Amino acid sequence: MKPMVAVVGRPNVGKSTLINRLAGARMAIVHDLPGVTRDRLYLDAHWIGHVFSVIDTGGIVPGDTDELLQSVAAQAQIAIEEADAILFVVDLHDGVTPIDIEIAQSLRQTKTPVFLVINKLDNPEEAWKASEFYELSLGDPYPISAMHGIGTGDLLDAVVATFPKQDEFVDPDVLKIAIVGRPNVGKSSICNSLLGEDRSIVSPISGTTRDAIDSMIKFNSKQYMLIDTAGIRRKSKVDYGVEQFAVVRALKAMERADVVVMVIDGTTGVTEQDQRIAGLADDEGKAVVVVVNKWDAVVKDEHTMVSYAEEVRKELHFIKYAQILFTSAITRKRLNMIFEAADSAAEENMRRIPTGLINQVLIEAMALNPPPTDKGRSAKMKYVPQATVKPPTFILFVNNPKLIRETYVRYLESKVRAAFGFVGTPLRMILRGREEK
Repeated sequence: MKPMVAVVGRPNVGKSTLINRLAGARMAIVHDLPGVTRDRLYLDAHWIGHVFSVIDTGGIVPGDTDELLQSVAAQAQIAIEEADAILFVVDLHDGVTPIDIEIAQSLRQTKTPVFLVINKLDNPEEAWKASEFYELSLGDPYPISAMHGIGTGDLLDAVVATFPKQDEFVDPDVLKIAIVGRPNVGKSSICNSLLGEDRSIVSPISGTTRDAIDSMIKFNSKQYMLIDTAGIRRKSKVDYGVEQFAVVRALKAMERADVVVMVIDGTTGVTEQDQRIAGLADDEGKAVVVVVNKWDAVVKDEHTMVSYAEEVRKELHFIKYAQILFTSAITRKRLNMIFEAADSAAEENMRRIPTGLINQVLIEAMALNPPPTDKGRSAKMKYVPQATVKPPTFILFVNNPKLIRETYVRYLESKVRAAFGFVGTPLRMILRGREEK
């Protein structure tokens, strides 16, 4: 599992600029107006062999009654609680402000390593000004310029040195299943029903469970690990921050899991938050099973399940390849099918197709529906080997990758799925020129 680094601080101190510097891409929103960053943003960063996720937060304004600022503060607090390291960013030119002091007092209560980052050191001769920030009692400050990259190397050296060491041995015979979803959809109830005991706290109040809980279970003589990722204790009355917490919790669980079981509430249907988590599962390349919980509470007839499944696939188009199960943690109906579906999805996620077979399918697909031409030029496929698994990834060697559009790649993917199944797993189809390696 990748370590997580939270970048926090009051508005307009350069947090998003630092995120862009660490991630090597201009992906965070940067603007001179305070409060531009509204939501947490999770980006991958690399440093001397370490890969980690950076959490970009909105600005913290303690005690502010404005609803927006409260929601931003709630998200930042969530990021702080989930992080393996915290970068507290302040402004060299503003000096120590009352808000900085209040944030520092909060950060001193955490056991997570905190790095005091003095940003906007655009002139190295002004580094002496950083001494003022010892007043915050957070150790030695790190003067940097996020804009120009000054001092960021020393900062990252110190940060990665604090990362927890990962377990070297993981039993390959134990299938790890992450139960993910937005708060209050019944994740803990499903875990408890499967385990036959109350291993996770269950409450109608969303966000009861604070930490992920791993539980071992045997089903049909096979061992499984269930990773329950229920929400967080409510830190404020701002629902927005609590809802968004499901994303970071789901992301961490997905990285550890072999299979993602995404739970949605059958009584409310698919929400925007569900779509966001589904997109993460696809991005991570994990095997996925969708579980529609609380099905006992849905008014239905003989056509309800079919029409509901079609709607779920439409709304969760990121993972429309996933098997959909309709269950109830209360009645336990079809609940054990989760293990069978997880096994099947995991096998598909690890499946390999011989090069000859995949080439035959794609050659027929291109003959049936040739790719569009561009100024008389047409794409010709040379061969398609499978590069890897988890997820199954195919390299399409063609004469000119620019001649094949994304829509045509999706067409080819549909033909591969029609021929070989791959139910429950994403596929990756990567275009390469014939001379590219």
